[in-house]
Amino acid sequence: MNVLRHTDPDFGERLRQVTALSSLFDPEIEERTRAILEVVQARGDDAVLELTERFDGAKLRAYHLPVSQAELMSASLQADESLRAAVAEADNNIAAFARKSRRKEWWMRNSHGAAVGERFDPFPRVGIYIPGGTAPLVSTALMTVTLARVAGCPEIVVCTPCARDGALNPALLYAARAAGATEIYRVGGAQAIAAMAYGTKTIRRVQKIFGPGNAYVVAAKRLVVGHVAIDLLPGPSELLVLADDTGDARFIAADLLAQAEHGSGHERVWLVTPSGKLLKAVERELSKQLSKLLRAEFIQRALENNGWLIQVRTLEEGVELSNRLAPEHCEVMTRDACRLSRGLKSAGAIFLGPWSPTVLGDYIAGPSHTLPTGGAGASFAGLTVDQFQRRTSVVEYGRASIKRALRTVEKFAEVEGLDAHRRSAEARFGRSRSGRGKSR
Repeated sequence: MNVLRHTDPDFGERLRQVTALSSLFDPEIEERTRAILEVVQARGDDAVLELTERFDGAKLRAYHLPVSQAELMSASLQADESLRAAVAEADNNIAAFARKSRRKEWWMRNSHGAAVGERFDPFPRVGIYIPGGTAPLVSTALMTVTLARVAGCPEIVVCTPCARDGALNPALLYAARAAGATEIYRVGGAQAIAAMAYGTKTIRRVQKIFGPGNAYVVAAKRLVVGHVAIDLLPGPSELLVLADDTGDARFIAADLLAQAEHGSGHERVWLVTPSGKLLKAVERELSKQLSKLLRAEFIQRALENNGWLIQVRTLEEGVELSNRLAPEHCEVMTRDACRLSRGLKSAGAIFLGPWSPTVLGDYIAGPSHTLPTGGAGASFAGLTVDQFQRRTSVVEYGRASIKRALRTVEKFAEVEGLDAHRRSAEARFGRSRSGRGKSR
Protein backbone atom coordinates (compact mmCIF):
# COMPACT_ATOMS: atom_id res chain seq x y z
CA MET A 1 0.00 0.00 0.00
CA ASN A 2 1.34 3.43 -0.93
CA VAL A 3 1.32 6.17 1.72
CA LEU A 4 1.14 9.87 0.93
CA ARG A 5 1.00 12.73 3.44
CA HIS A 6 0.44 16.43 2.85
CA THR A 7 3.67 17.07 4.76
CA ASP A 8 5.75 15.14 2.20
CA PRO A 9 8.00 17.46 0.15
CA ASP A 10 6.86 15.83 -3.11
CA PHE A 11 3.16 15.69 -2.12
CA GLY A 12 1.95 17.69 -5.13
CA GLU A 13 3.88 15.64 -7.67
CA ARG A 14 2.82 12.31 -6.19
CA LEU A 15 -0.78 13.49 -5.95
CA ARG A 16 -0.71 14.09 -9.70
CA GLN A 17 0.38 10.47 -10.04
CA VAL A 18 -2.60 9.35 -7.95
CA THR A 19 -5.05 11.32 -10.08
CA ALA A 20 -3.57 10.16 -13.39
CA LEU A 21 -5.85 8.39 -15.84
CA SER A 22 -6.54 4.74 -15.16
CA SER A 23 -5.87 1.69 -17.34
CA LEU A 24 -9.14 2.39 -19.18
CA PHE A 25 -7.26 4.94 -21.27
CA ASP A 26 -4.06 2.99 -21.87
CA PRO A 27 -3.08 3.55 -25.55
CA GLU A 28 -1.49 0.10 -25.83
CA ILE A 29 -4.69 -1.58 -24.60
CA GLU A 30 -6.72 0.54 -27.01
CA GLU A 31 -4.52 -0.47 -29.96
CA ARG A 32 -4.82 -4.18 -29.15
CA THR A 33 -8.55 -3.84 -28.65
CA ARG A 34 -9.04 -2.07 -31.97
CA ALA A 35 -7.33 -5.00 -33.74
CA ILE A 36 -9.72 -7.45 -32.07
CA LEU A 37 -12.75 -5.40 -33.10
CA GLU A 38 -11.59 -5.15 -36.69
CA VAL A 39 -11.01 -8.88 -37.11
CA VAL A 40 -14.41 -9.77 -35.61
CA GLN A 41 -16.13 -7.23 -37.84
CA ALA A 42 -14.42 -8.73 -40.88
CA ARG A 43 -14.62 -12.45 -40.07
CA GLY A 44 -17.49 -12.88 -37.62
CA ASP A 45 -17.86 -16.24 -35.89
CA ASP A 46 -14.50 -17.54 -37.12
CA ALA A 47 -12.67 -14.66 -35.44
CA VAL A 48 -14.72 -15.00 -32.25
CA LEU A 49 -13.83 -18.69 -32.01
CA GLU A 50 -10.13 -18.12 -32.69
CA LEU A 51 -9.94 -15.34 -30.11
CA THR A 52 -11.81 -17.40 -27.54
CA GLU A 53 -9.26 -20.18 -27.96
CA ARG A 54 -6.35 -17.72 -27.78
CA PHE A 55 -7.49 -15.83 -24.69
CA ASP A 56 -9.63 -18.35 -22.77
CA GLY A 57 -8.09 -21.62 -23.97
CA ALA A 58 -11.50 -22.94 -25.06
CA LYS A 59 -11.61 -24.68 -28.43
CA LEU A 60 -15.23 -24.31 -29.58
CA ARG A 61 -17.34 -24.56 -32.70
CA ALA A 62 -19.95 -21.96 -33.61
CA TYR A 63 -22.80 -24.20 -32.43
CA HIS A 64 -21.20 -24.31 -28.97
CA LEU A 65 -21.48 -20.55 -28.45
CA PRO A 66 -25.18 -20.39 -27.45
CA VAL A 67 -26.04 -21.83 -24.06
CA SER A 68 -28.62 -24.57 -24.58
CA GLN A 69 -31.92 -25.03 -22.79
CA ALA A 70 -30.53 -28.26 -21.36
CA GLU A 71 -27.64 -26.36 -19.76
CA LEU A 72 -30.02 -23.81 -18.31
CA MET A 73 -32.23 -26.56 -16.90
CA SER A 74 -29.19 -28.27 -15.38
CA ALA A 75 -28.07 -24.96 -13.79
CA SER A 76 -31.54 -24.50 -12.33
CA LEU A 77 -31.52 -28.01 -10.84
CA GLN A 78 -28.11 -27.36 -9.28
CA ALA A 79 -29.25 -24.13 -7.59
CA ASP A 80 -29.83 -24.88 -3.91
CA GLU A 81 -32.41 -23.12 -1.76
CA SER A 82 -29.92 -20.64 -0.30
CA LEU A 83 -28.84 -19.50 -3.77
CA ARG A 84 -32.45 -19.24 -4.92
CA ALA A 85 -33.30 -17.15 -1.86
CA ALA A 86 -30.28 -14.86 -2.34
CA VAL A 87 -31.08 -14.31 -6.02
CA ALA A 88 -34.75 -13.64 -5.25
CA GLU A 89 -33.92 -11.15 -2.47
CA ALA A 90 -31.47 -9.21 -4.60
CA ASP A 91 -33.75 -9.29 -7.65
CA ASN A 92 -36.67 -7.93 -5.61
CA ASN A 93 -34.65 -4.98 -4.30
CA ILE A 94 -33.10 -4.20 -7.69
CA ALA A 95 -36.45 -4.44 -9.49
CA ALA A 96 -38.21 -2.24 -6.92
CA PHE A 97 -35.52 0.43 -7.24
CA ALA A 98 -35.70 0.22 -11.05
CA ARG A 99 -39.48 0.58 -11.14
CA LYS A 100 -39.20 3.82 -9.14
CA SER A 101 -36.77 5.35 -11.66
CA ARG A 102 -38.36 4.08 -14.88
CA ARG A 103 -39.26 6.95 -17.20
CA LYS A 104 -42.92 7.35 -18.20
CA GLU A 105 -44.57 8.99 -21.20
CA TRP A 106 -45.73 12.58 -20.66
CA TRP A 107 -47.56 15.33 -22.59
CA MET A 108 -48.08 19.09 -22.35
CA ARG A 109 -49.45 21.97 -24.44
CA ASN A 110 -46.91 24.46 -25.77
CA SER A 111 -47.49 28.17 -26.42
CA HIS A 112 -49.30 27.44 -29.71
CA GLY A 113 -51.67 24.96 -28.08
CA ALA A 114 -49.95 21.99 -29.76
CA ALA A 115 -49.40 18.70 -27.96
CA VAL A 116 -45.74 17.89 -27.29
CA GLY A 117 -44.25 15.18 -25.15
CA GLU A 118 -41.87 12.31 -24.75
CA ARG A 119 -42.30 8.58 -25.19
CA PHE A 120 -39.98 6.02 -23.61
CA ASP A 121 -39.80 2.65 -25.33
CA PRO A 122 -37.57 -0.26 -24.30
CA PHE A 123 -34.76 -1.08 -26.68
CA PRO A 124 -35.88 -4.12 -28.70
CA ARG A 125 -32.56 -5.95 -28.33
CA VAL A 126 -29.86 -5.21 -25.76
CA GLY A 127 -26.52 -6.84 -25.06
CA ILE A 128 -25.15 -7.35 -21.56
CA TYR A 129 -21.58 -8.28 -20.71
CA ILE A 130 -21.03 -10.24 -17.49
CA PRO A 131 -17.36 -10.64 -16.50
CA GLY A 132 -15.96 -14.04 -15.63
CA GLY A 133 -12.22 -14.17 -15.15
CA THR A 134 -11.08 -15.26 -11.70
CA ALA A 135 -14.53 -14.82 -10.10
CA PRO A 136 -17.98 -15.55 -11.59
CA LEU A 137 -19.89 -12.32 -10.97
CA VAL A 138 -23.31 -13.78 -10.32
CA SER A 139 -24.48 -10.49 -8.83
CA THR A 140 -23.71 -8.63 -12.07
CA ALA A 141 -26.32 -10.73 -13.87
CA LEU A 142 -28.94 -9.30 -11.54
CA MET A 143 -27.55 -5.75 -11.52
CA THR A 144 -27.90 -5.56 -15.31
CA VAL A 145 -30.39 -8.10 -16.67
CA THR A 146 -33.03 -7.28 -14.04
CA LEU A 147 -33.04 -3.65 -15.18
CA ALA A 148 -33.52 -4.70 -18.81
CA ARG A 149 -36.45 -6.88 -17.75
CA VAL A 150 -38.10 -4.10 -15.74
CA ALA A 151 -37.65 -1.72 -18.68
CA GLY A 152 -39.49 -4.22 -20.87
CA CYS A 153 -36.70 -5.14 -23.33
CA PRO A 154 -38.00 -8.19 -25.25
CA GLU A 155 -34.58 -9.56 -26.24
CA ILE A 156 -31.85 -9.58 -23.58
CA VAL A 157 -28.54 -11.03 -24.82
CA VAL A 158 -25.85 -12.01 -22.32
CA CYS A 159 -22.20 -12.70 -23.17
CA THR A 160 -19.83 -14.10 -20.56
CA PRO A 161 -16.45 -15.87 -20.81
CA CYS A 162 -16.22 -19.63 -20.38
CA ALA A 163 -13.69 -21.97 -18.82
CA ARG A 164 -11.14 -23.91 -20.90
CA ASP A 165 -13.63 -26.77 -21.28
CA GLY A 166 -16.37 -24.38 -22.42
CA ALA A 167 -18.28 -24.61 -19.15
CA LEU A 168 -20.05 -21.68 -17.52
CA ASN A 169 -20.64 -21.26 -13.81
CA PRO A 170 -24.09 -22.75 -13.08
CA ALA A 171 -24.91 -20.15 -10.42
CA LEU A 172 -24.25 -17.39 -12.95
CA LEU A 173 -26.44 -19.14 -15.52
CA TYR A 174 -29.22 -19.56 -12.97
CA ALA A 175 -29.09 -15.89 -11.95
CA ALA A 176 -29.01 -14.62 -15.55
CA ARG A 177 -31.98 -16.76 -16.51
CA ALA A 178 -33.91 -15.83 -13.36
CA ALA A 179 -33.26 -12.13 -14.02
CA GLY A 180 -34.70 -12.39 -17.53
CA ALA A 181 -31.93 -13.19 -20.04
CA THR A 182 -33.38 -14.53 -23.30
CA GLU A 183 -30.07 -15.58 -24.91
CA ILE A 184 -26.71 -16.44 -23.32
CA TYR A 185 -23.43 -16.94 -25.20
CA ARG A 186 -20.12 -18.34 -23.92
CA VAL A 187 -17.87 -15.62 -25.26
CA GLY A 188 -15.94 -12.97 -23.35
CA GLY A 189 -13.50 -10.13 -23.75
CA ALA A 190 -13.39 -7.51 -26.47
CA GLN A 191 -14.52 -10.13 -28.99
CA ALA A 192 -17.86 -10.41 -27.17
CA ILE A 193 -18.37 -6.64 -27.42
CA ALA A 194 -17.49 -6.79 -31.13
CA ALA A 195 -19.92 -9.65 -31.76
CA MET A 196 -22.78 -7.77 -30.09
CA ALA A 197 -21.90 -4.50 -31.81
CA TYR A 198 -21.39 -5.76 -35.38
CA GLY A 199 -23.26 -9.06 -35.32
CA THR A 200 -22.09 -12.47 -36.50
CA LYS A 201 -23.92 -15.42 -38.03
CA THR A 202 -24.52 -16.82 -34.54
CA ILE A 203 -24.88 -13.64 -32.45
CA ARG A 204 -27.21 -11.04 -33.94
CA ARG A 205 -26.25 -7.42 -33.30
CA VAL A 206 -27.89 -5.40 -30.54
CA GLN A 207 -28.90 -1.75 -30.25
CA LYS A 208 -27.10 -1.02 -26.98
CA ILE A 209 -24.42 -2.72 -24.86
CA PHE A 210 -24.32 -2.70 -21.07
CA GLY A 211 -22.18 -4.10 -18.31
CA PRO A 212 -18.76 -3.90 -16.62
CA GLY A 213 -15.53 -5.56 -17.66
CA ASN A 214 -11.77 -5.37 -17.67
CA ALA A 215 -9.77 -2.66 -19.41
CA TYR A 216 -10.08 -4.39 -22.80
CA VAL A 217 -13.85 -4.74 -22.53
CA VAL A 218 -14.28 -1.09 -21.59
CA ALA A 219 -11.94 0.04 -24.37
CA ALA A 220 -14.01 -2.05 -26.80
CA LYS A 221 -17.21 -0.39 -25.62
CA ARG A 222 -15.72 3.05 -26.21
CA LEU A 223 -14.55 2.10 -29.69
CA VAL A 224 -17.87 0.68 -30.95
CA VAL A 225 -19.91 3.78 -30.08
CA GLY A 226 -21.74 4.78 -33.23
CA HIS A 227 -22.30 1.20 -34.32
CA VAL A 228 -24.23 0.76 -31.08
CA ALA A 229 -25.00 2.80 -28.00
CA ILE A 230 -23.33 1.98 -24.68
CA ASP A 231 -24.30 2.56 -21.07
CA LEU A 232 -21.15 3.89 -19.40
CA LEU A 233 -17.52 2.95 -18.74
CA PRO A 234 -17.51 0.48 -15.84
CA GLY A 235 -14.06 -1.05 -15.51
CA PRO A 236 -11.95 -2.45 -12.66
CA SER A 237 -13.41 -1.75 -9.23
CA GLU A 238 -12.63 1.40 -7.24
CA LEU A 239 -13.30 2.57 -3.68
CA LEU A 240 -12.42 5.83 -1.97
CA VAL A 241 -13.05 6.05 1.77
CA LEU A 242 -13.29 9.60 3.10
CA ALA A 243 -12.91 9.49 6.87
CA ASP A 244 -12.14 11.65 9.88
CA ASP A 245 -10.86 10.56 13.29
CA THR A 246 -14.18 8.85 14.05
CA GLY A 247 -13.54 6.23 11.34
CA ASP A 248 -13.15 2.62 12.41
CA ALA A 249 -9.88 1.27 11.02
CA ARG A 250 -11.18 -2.31 10.99
CA PHE A 251 -14.18 -1.38 8.83
CA ILE A 252 -12.14 0.78 6.48
CA ALA A 253 -9.45 -1.86 5.93
CA ALA A 254 -12.05 -4.56 5.31
CA ASP A 255 -13.84 -2.42 2.73
CA LEU A 256 -10.64 -1.49 0.88
CA LEU A 257 -9.57 -5.13 0.73
CA ALA A 258 -12.98 -6.20 -0.58
CA GLN A 259 -12.83 -3.84 -3.55
CA ALA A 260 -9.24 -4.83 -4.36
CA GLU A 261 -10.27 -8.49 -4.45
CA HIS A 262 -11.49 -8.90 -8.04
CA GLY A 263 -8.12 -9.91 -9.43
CA SER A 264 -7.28 -7.83 -12.50
CA GLY A 265 -4.56 -5.88 -10.70
CA HIS A 266 -6.04 -2.64 -12.05
CA GLU A 267 -8.42 -2.11 -9.11
CA ARG A 268 -7.92 1.24 -7.34
CA VAL A 269 -8.55 1.97 -3.65
CA TRP A 270 -7.90 5.08 -1.58
CA LEU A 271 -8.24 6.17 2.02
CA VAL A 272 -8.38 9.96 2.27
CA THR A 273 -8.28 11.39 5.79
CA PRO A 274 -6.87 14.34 7.75
CA SER A 275 -6.15 11.96 10.66
CA GLY A 276 -2.59 10.62 10.79
CA LYS A 277 -3.61 8.31 13.63
CA LEU A 278 -6.38 6.71 11.56
CA LEU A 279 -4.07 6.33 8.56
CA LYS A 280 -1.55 4.35 10.63
CA ALA A 281 -4.29 2.22 12.19
CA VAL A 282 -5.71 1.35 8.77
CA GLU A 283 -2.23 0.46 7.51
CA ARG A 284 -1.84 -2.00 10.39
CA GLU A 285 -5.31 -3.45 9.85
CA LEU A 286 -4.67 -4.01 6.15
CA SER A 287 -1.64 -6.17 6.92
CA LYS A 288 -3.48 -8.06 9.64
CA GLN A 289 -6.62 -8.78 7.60
CA LEU A 290 -4.90 -9.46 4.28
CA SER A 291 -3.04 -12.50 5.60
CA LYS A 292 -6.36 -14.21 6.39
CA LEU A 293 -7.96 -13.82 2.96
CA LEU A 294 -8.22 -16.49 0.27
CA ARG A 295 -7.37 -14.12 -2.58
CA ALA A 296 -4.52 -12.38 -0.79
CA GLU A 297 -2.22 -12.64 -3.80
CA PHE A 298 -4.67 -10.83 -6.10
CA ILE A 299 -5.38 -8.20 -3.46
CA GLN A 300 -1.71 -7.56 -2.74
CA ARG A 301 -1.03 -6.90 -6.41
CA ALA A 302 -3.85 -4.35 -6.60
CA LEU A 303 -2.72 -2.62 -3.41
CA GLU A 304 0.86 -2.33 -4.64
CA ASN A 305 -0.22 -0.97 -8.02
CA ASN A 306 -3.08 1.35 -7.09
CA GLY A 307 -3.64 1.38 -3.33
CA TRP A 308 -3.16 4.69 -1.53
CA LEU A 309 -3.41 5.92 2.05
CA ILE A 310 -3.53 9.71 1.76
CA GLN A 311 -3.39 12.21 4.60
CA VAL A 312 -4.80 15.60 3.63
CA ARG A 313 -4.92 18.78 5.67
CA THR A 314 -8.71 19.02 5.98
CA LEU A 315 -11.86 17.11 5.08
CA GLU A 316 -12.64 19.85 2.57
CA GLU A 317 -9.40 18.98 0.76
CA GLY A 318 -10.51 15.37 0.92
CA VAL A 319 -13.80 16.22 -0.79
CA GLU A 320 -11.91 18.13 -3.48
CA LEU A 321 -9.57 15.18 -4.07
CA SER A 322 -12.52 12.79 -4.28
CA ASN A 323 -14.14 14.96 -6.92
CA ARG A 324 -10.90 14.89 -8.94
CA LEU A 325 -10.64 11.11 -8.72
CA ALA A 326 -14.37 10.51 -9.44
CA PRO A 327 -14.30 7.11 -7.69
CA GLU A 328 -16.71 4.32 -8.55
CA HIS A 329 -17.68 3.98 -4.86
CA CYS A 330 -17.20 6.58 -2.14
CA GLU A 331 -17.73 5.70 1.52
CA VAL A 332 -18.10 8.63 3.90
CA MET A 333 -17.19 7.77 7.50
CA THR A 334 -17.19 11.15 9.19
CA ARG A 335 -19.23 13.21 11.59
CA ASP A 336 -22.38 14.37 9.82
CA ALA A 337 -21.61 12.21 6.79
CA CYS A 338 -24.81 13.20 4.97
CA ARG A 339 -23.94 16.91 5.06
CA LEU A 340 -20.36 16.34 3.97
CA SER A 341 -21.45 14.06 1.12
CA ARG A 342 -23.37 16.88 -0.56
CA GLY A 343 -20.03 18.24 -1.71
CA LEU A 344 -19.27 14.99 -3.59
CA LYS A 345 -20.22 15.60 -7.22
CA SER A 346 -18.54 12.85 -9.25
CA ALA A 347 -18.76 9.57 -7.32
CA GLY A 348 -20.59 6.69 -8.97
CA ALA A 349 -22.30 5.78 -5.69
CA ILE A 350 -22.05 7.19 -2.17
CA PHE A 351 -22.27 5.07 0.98
CA LEU A 352 -22.99 6.96 4.20
CA GLY A 353 -21.74 6.02 7.64
CA PRO A 354 -19.90 3.04 9.11
CA TRP A 355 -22.78 0.59 8.58
CA SER A 356 -23.02 1.02 4.77
CA PRO A 357 -20.11 -0.98 3.30
CA THR A 358 -19.83 -0.98 -0.48
CA VAL A 359 -20.46 -4.73 -0.53
CA LEU A 360 -24.15 -4.03 0.17
CA GLY A 361 -24.26 -2.03 -3.04
CA ASP A 362 -22.37 -4.82 -4.80
CA TYR A 363 -25.05 -7.34 -3.93
CA ILE A 364 -28.43 -6.40 -2.52
CA ALA A 365 -29.12 -2.74 -1.65
CA GLY A 366 -31.08 -2.01 -4.85
CA PRO A 367 -29.20 0.47 -7.07
CA SER A 368 -27.16 -1.22 -9.80
CA HIS A 369 -23.53 -1.84 -8.97
CA THR A 370 -22.59 -1.10 -12.59
CA LEU A 371 -20.88 2.25 -12.11
CA PRO A 372 -18.37 4.49 -13.94
CA THR A 373 -14.67 4.03 -13.17
CA GLY A 374 -11.35 5.47 -14.28
CA GLY A 375 -12.50 9.06 -13.73
CA ALA A 376 -15.52 8.63 -16.01
CA GLY A 377 -17.82 9.44 -13.08
CA ALA A 378 -17.18 13.12 -13.77
CA SER A 379 -19.30 12.69 -16.94
CA PHE A 380 -21.27 9.44 -16.54
CA ALA A 381 -23.79 8.31 -13.95
CA GLY A 382 -24.25 4.71 -12.85
CA LEU A 383 -26.51 2.26 -14.64
CA THR A 384 -30.22 2.96 -14.28
CA VAL A 385 -33.33 1.43 -15.81
CA ASP A 386 -34.06 4.44 -18.03
CA GLN A 387 -30.86 3.68 -19.97
CA PHE A 388 -32.68 0.63 -21.32
CA GLN A 389 -35.40 2.93 -22.65
CA ARG A 390 -35.15 4.83 -25.91
CA ARG A 391 -36.46 8.38 -25.65
CA THR A 392 -38.52 9.78 -28.53
CA SER A 393 -40.01 13.27 -28.63
CA VAL A 394 -43.51 13.53 -30.11
CA VAL A 395 -45.14 16.62 -31.65
CA GLU A 396 -48.80 17.00 -32.71
CA TYR A 397 -50.05 20.30 -34.17
CA GLY A 398 -53.55 21.02 -35.47
CA ARG A 399 -54.69 23.65 -37.95
CA ALA A 400 -55.23 26.29 -35.26
CA SER A 401 -51.92 25.68 -33.46
CA ILE A 402 -49.76 25.70 -36.62
CA LYS A 403 -51.47 28.92 -37.67
CA ARG A 404 -50.38 30.52 -34.41
CA ALA A 405 -46.79 29.30 -35.04
CA LEU A 406 -46.61 30.31 -38.70
CA ARG A 407 -45.27 33.84 -38.38
CA THR A 408 -42.38 32.70 -36.16
CA VAL A 409 -41.54 29.82 -38.51
CA GLU A 410 -41.46 32.25 -41.42
CA LYS A 411 -39.09 34.57 -39.54
CA PHE A 412 -36.62 31.81 -38.68
CA ALA A 413 -36.72 30.56 -42.28
CA GLU A 414 -36.05 34.11 -43.54
CA VAL A 415 -33.10 34.64 -41.20
CA GLU A 416 -31.58 31.25 -42.00
CA GLY A 417 -32.25 31.53 -45.74
CA LEU A 418 -34.10 28.20 -45.84
CA ASP A 419 -36.90 28.80 -48.32
CA ALA A 420 -38.16 25.20 -48.34
CA HIS A 421 -38.65 25.34 -44.57
CA ARG A 422 -41.00 28.30 -44.95
CA ARG A 423 -42.86 26.66 -47.83
CA SER A 424 -43.35 23.47 -45.79
CA ALA A 425 -45.35 25.35 -43.15
CA GLU A 426 -47.16 27.73 -45.54
CA ALA A 427 -48.31 24.87 -47.77
CA ARG A 428 -50.90 23.92 -45.15
CA PHE A 429 -52.70 27.24 -45.86
CA GLY A 430 -52.16 27.58 -49.60
CA ARG A 431 -49.90 30.55 -48.94
CA SER A 432 -46.62 29.27 -50.38
CA ARG A 433 -44.87 31.80 -52.59
CA SER A 434 -41.44 32.20 -54.16
CA GLY A 435 -38.80 34.55 -52.82
CA ARG A 436 -37.83 35.45 -49.31
CA GLY A 437 -39.61 37.53 -46.75
CA LYS A 438 -42.82 37.30 -44.78
CA SER A 439 -46.10 36.09 -46.20
CA ARG A 440 -49.07 38.43 -45.98
